[in-house]
Amino acid sequence: MTNPLFDKLFGKHAGKDTTFLMLSCGAVFSHDAFLKMAARFANTIRHLGLQAGDRLALQVDKSPEALAVYAACVQSGVVFLPLNTGYTADEIDYFVDNAGAKLVLCSPDKYDALKPVTDRHSAGLETMGGEGGGSFTEIAQSQPDNFETVERNGDDLAAFLYTSGTTGRSKGAMLTQDNLLSNALTLVDYWQFTSKDVLLHALPIFHTHGLFVACNVTLAAGGSMIFLPKFDIDQIIENLPRSTSMMGVPTFYTRLLDDERFTKDRVSHMRLFVSGSAPLLADTHIQFEARTGYRILERYGMTETNMNTSNPYEGERRAGTVGFPLPNVELKVCHPESGEELPTGEIGVIEVRGPNVFKGYWQMPEKTKEELRDNGFFITGDLGHVDEDGYVSIVGRNKDLIISGGYNIYPKEIELILDDQDYVLESAVIGVPHADFGESVLAVLVPQKGRQLDLSAIEENMRKSLARFKQPKRYEIIEELPRNTMGKVQKNILRDRYTSA
Repeated sequence: MTNPLFDKLFGKHAGKDTTFLMLSCGAVFSHDAFLKMAARFANTIRHLGLQAGDRLALQVDKSPEALAVYAACVQSGVVFLPLNTGYTADEIDYFVDNAGAKLVLCSPDKYDALKPVTDRHSAGLETMGGEGGGSFTEIAQSQPDNFETVERNGDDLAAFLYTSGTTGRSKGAMLTQDNLLSNALTLVDYWQFTSKDVLLHALPIFHTHGLFVACNVTLAAGGSMIFLPKFDIDQIIENLPRSTSMMGVPTFYTRLLDDERFTKDRVSHMRLFVSGSAPLLADTHIQFEARTGYRILERYGMTETNMNTSNPYEGERRAGTVGFPLPNVELKVCHPESGEELPTGEIGVIEVRGPNVFKGYWQMPEKTKEELRDNGFFITGDLGHVDEDGYVSIVGRNKDLIISGGYNIYPKEIELILDDQDYVLESAVIGVPHADFGESVLAVLVPQKGRQLDLSAIEENMRKSLARFKQPKRYEIIEELPRNTMGKVQKNILRDRYTSA
C-alpha cells in the first residue's frame, strides 16, 4: 500500500457521490468533491515548495477547506500541525520555531500579526478564509483536481499535536500514520460505525477529539457528518433528528439538558452519544438517561495516544469509569516512583502500550525518555485504578496529587463528595502551599444557577465523609471553573489564583 492513512481514510472514497459533509448553510460536499478539493490543495502545497516530511501549520476557523488541508497533507506526505484558533502570535511563534514549519496557513485577519513571526523563522505564510477566500485557496483554484499520492509507510510521521503546556512549554507529540489509522479502525469496530452513520460534529478540529477521533472514524466507516462551525444549542437541537451519533465534551451534554427542547422524541433517531476530553459528572449521566433513555458512552484518550479505553457499546456503561482498554491496547497501573505494577484496585499512574502510542516528543529526547519507556509503555501522568470487573477509573493527574503532611490525597475522591452536596453544580479541589503540612486542601465550588450554598452544612458533611487530613481547609465559591477549549478544568489557573490562600 502506497500511503496507508490516505488510502484507508480518504482514497477509498474517490469517485463516490456519497454525502460526506453537510453544512449549516445547507451546502453539501460529496466524498468525491471533498477529495478533489484536497487534491487541489495537495498540488498547492507542492507548488509552494513543500516536500514529504516538511511541516505545515494551520490556524484557521473550522470549515470543509480546513479539513481538506489535513487530507492534502496526508496525501502529499507533509506533516500536519493544527493549531488552536485562540492562540496569539507570541504562542504561534513558539510552535513555528519548534516544529520548523515551512508553511503557515492562517485566517486573513491574522496575516498582519503573523507575518513577522513567519519572516523570523523563514516560513511561508498564506491565508484561508472561512468560505473559500484567501491566497492559498486562490492558488488552489488553478491547480489540477488530481494528485499522485506520495508513498509513505505506517511509521512515517503524519501529524504533530502540541500538548496544552500546563506545566511548562508545550510538547510536540509526533503521531505516525499507524498511530492514527490503527485507532480509527479500532473505534469503527468498537463503536459499530457504518456508512449509514450521520455524526453530529460540533467539536473544534485542531484537537485529537474533533479531528483524529470524530473525522477519522467517520471517514474510515464511509459515513457522513453534519459539520457545524461550533457548538450552537439551536443548531444542535435542529440537527439531532437527522443524526445517528454525536461526540462531545461534558459541557455539550449539560447545555442540552438545560434546554427544554431536548426531548426523548428529538433523539429517537440516535444510536450513540460519546463524551470525552474531561470527566462527566455522575449526575449528568443520570439526568441524561432519565431524559432520553440513552446512556452516554465515556472513553479516555490523550494527545499522545488518541483513544486508550472505552466503555462498551454493548454491555454496562459504568458512570465514573472510562471502561476497558481498547483491543490491542495494554494498560497497567504503576507505582509513581518505582514503576512497579500495582494490584487490582490500588491507585497509581496509568501506563499504556499499543499501536496508538505516539513516537515521542519532537526535538525533546530527554522528555521522551522520561515518559516513554524502552518497552513501549507510555507513562500518561494520569492517576487511576482498575476494579475487579476490569473497568478503568481516572482520579486525576499526577501533578494534581496533593501531598499534605506526608499523606497522598486524590482530589477526585473529594470532588465526588462535594458534587453530591445540596446545590453544588461542580467542584475542583487543589493543593495550596502550607507552612506546616507542605500543602493544604482547598475546595472551589460552583453553585447551581440561582442557588446559595450552605458552607457550614457542607463542612459538616465532609467531616462525616472524609478522614481529617483529606477535608478541605478552605472553600471558595466562584461562578464557573476555568476551562480550556476541550472543557478540561484548568487547575493550574486555580492554583495560581489561590497560591497564597
